[in-house]
Amino acid sequence: MSTMPAGAPRVLILDGHPEPSPALVGGKAAGIARMTASGLPVPPAFVLTTEVCREFLAHGERVVDSLADEISGGMAFLARRTGRTFGSSESPLLVSVRSGAATSMPGMMDTVLNLGVNQGVLKALSAGHGADYADDIRARFERGFREIVEVDDIPVDPWAQLRLAIAAVFRSWLSPRAVAYRRRHGLDDAAGTAVTVQAMVFGNADAESGTGVLFTRDPATGTAEPFGEWLAGAQGEDVVSGVRAPLPLSALAELLPQVHAQLLDYGRRLEKQHRDVQDIEFTVQSGHLWLLQTRSAKRSPLAAVRFAVALVREGLISPHEAAGRVTPDQVRASRRPGLDPVARRAAPLLARGLPVCPGAGSGVVVTDPDEAESRAEREPVVLARPTTSPHDLPGMIAATAIVTEVGGATSHAALVSRELGVPCVVGCGEGSLAGLAGEVVTVCGETGEVRKGAVPVAEISAAAGEDLRLLAEWSADSALSGTEQ
Repeated sequence: MSTMPAGAPRVLILDGHPEPSPALVGGKAAGIARMTASGLPVPPAFVLTTEVCREFLAHGERVVDSLADEISGGMAFLARRTGRTFGSSESPLLVSVRSGAATSMPGMMDTVLNLGVNQGVLKALSAGHGADYADDIRARFERGFREIVEVDDIPVDPWAQLRLAIAAVFRSWLSPRAVAYRRRHGLDDAAGTAVTVQAMVFGNADAESGTGVLFTRDPATGTAEPFGEWLAGAQGEDVVSGVRAPLPLSALAELLPQVHAQLLDYGRRLEKQHRDVQDIEFTVQSGHLWLLQTRSAKRSPLAAVRFAVALVREGLISPHEAAGRVTPDQVRASRRPGLDPVARRAAPLLARGLPVCPGAGSGVVVTDPDEAESRAEREPVVLARPTTSPHDLPGMIAATAIVTEVGGATSHAALVSRELGVPCVVGCGEGSLAGLAGEVVTVCGETGEVRKGAVPVAEISAAAGEDLRLLAEWSADSALSGTEQ
């Protein structure tokens, strides 16, 4: 029996009219709708609502089967907007199938990209862009589909692929990492995720294609300069997974200066519209910029303090709202002591990478997330990984610091560490951490250094002193004000 009221929307076209509620369609789809309504370049999309997820979790895959007509209508909308047809061997439409909760849970649920591939589609892709391109699309799709949907034999019928992918993304709401994330952040297990189906655009199409992430301000330090990364000849998962080392956005400015300028302009517009610092995923296909999603940026505790005060000074939010955006824990973390400079220089340098979350943490190096979680009950641990994935979340929560061999400042490790307020250094180099297991080290999220031993701390950081004073004045929260004592 359906729990949805008669006439309640189950599948919505994301054309921005009217603007849907994030509680109904998830933050990702709400952002897509808002950008579309603003005239920004966004691949067309539709969404299966969180109501459908709740039904799915209660009644299983027959709920997806019951939506066949609505899903077909959504795919027809994508076909009209793109001029391509799902399953066509002449002008094929490929899609992504993405999760999207009302509150952003980056990387905690599943995504299937390049969906709709079969032999006829591959022939069309090869004829249009070459065999190497077609092979890359096929390999990415097959690898991702098998991992997420957990099947050995991929259906030839694209519609069967779509049904299985939607069901798999709904199921990922109950994955251990998603449950752990909600527990950590006090989110409602009953809320469910929406599923967004969006036309694919391809950052691996040619020499003027690529993908990247733009933060409208620096999410680690809180400075007001745009910050981001770019990876040519790639798809978005290559950047956020950390498996490839991206370049700074200046590389995009050198390759495609007009696209870079356009991206920064859109970022400024979205920040003003949302009244908050934005994290924007984008793809460039053959020199054309596409915005895939926008959301409020995850930020380090120091950045949270600086952002809140800066947005008041710029007239985007009120002092009362600024005080409400910064938690007492973030205030305390932003005043975390720094390393004693003499002791830091005396400690042998073991590795160096990119600092992505300020602060310092010492502990014994462990390389397995499960070991980090169990061992942290007895002693401080530093989690060292080649790169992190959403499956590593429990170990990341338990660690006093995180360090990776590969990945950039917009990788999963960087994003999650900022939100947790855990000092983090990424991209130390392949093999650089292999011999550190069992050693006590100190990770410095200010300098990007990993040093031998437990380096003592010194003075309280004054990096955000004036901003903290202003927040304390603005806040009616005695817990927040009390941190200034």
